[in-house]
Amino acid sequence: MAAENGPTAGEYIIHHLGHLQNKKPESVLDFSVFNLDSLFWATLLGIVACFFLWKAARKATAGVPGRFQAAVEILVEMVDSQAKGIVHSAESRKFVSPLALTIFVWIFLMNAMDLLPVDLIPAIWHGVAPALGAPDYMRVVPSADLSVTMGLSVAVLMICLYYNVKIKGLGGWIHELFTAPFGSHPLLWPFNFLMQVIEFVAKTVSHGMRLFGNMYAGELIFMLIALMGGAWSLSATGIGLAIGHIIAGSAWAIFHILIITLQAFVFMMLTLVYIGQAHDAH
Repeated sequence: MAAENGPTAGEYIIHHLGHLQNKKPESVLDFSVFNLDSLFWATLLGIVACFFLWKAARKATAGVPGRFQAAVEILVEMVDSQAKGIVHSAESRKFVSPLALTIFVWIFLMNAMDLLPVDLIPAIWHGVAPALGAPDYMRVVPSADLSVTMGLSVAVLMICLYYNVKIKGLGGWIHELFTAPFGSHPLLWPFNFLMQVIEFVAKTVSHGMRLFGNMYAGELIFMLIALMGGAWSLSATGIGLAIGHIIAGSAWAIFHILIITLQAFVFMMLTLVYIGQAHDAH
């Protein structure tokens, strides 16, 4: 907090942006380093998402549904209608529709961790970490971690490549790589292949970066608002900061509910669009 003899505002934010890692990275390209906090919360929330969807399916009845079942049915129908409009293969939708539903619920839950008080779980970890001999770092919003969002987008890329080969055949897809979008003349093959590679890379990077950027910015704003509350004192300025902290925090949290839902929806829709494009022949 920005209190007397405490960390400065910059130190507070830098500490909260630090990850609990298995070791210190030796370089930027040290891929043996894992953000353990992101892996833990992403896995836990994935289990929670699957549990609630399983519970809804288990309790589904033909009669009048309860509130929980009705909410899940609305969500399932929304995702299924979007999938039907984009992926025209009924066979593919048997996998793609549940995938899109899982993505939406999972990312929504990961985004929703941003609504928890900034210092709540880090403060709990601060008391536990010394006993475990672990570093005093804990980030709880997996979707604000670039490695998580890029991992999700790369997974979507792998699925798209799979459907490209499945729908068009290996030979047909390779033919498309070298003949689209400019034509099948041999002189155009290098340019076609380069454009195809650029398209795959651009879609994958933008897919992951869009979610990361929005959630990272939201996390920073919550930290700045928390600093307002941490700087309060028994003075006119201090009391004003405390009141501003409450008002700004409440307003941003309410607005952020829209952001976390929208970002989950956008990621899901782009997944459907990219898989739908894998079904289309040029």
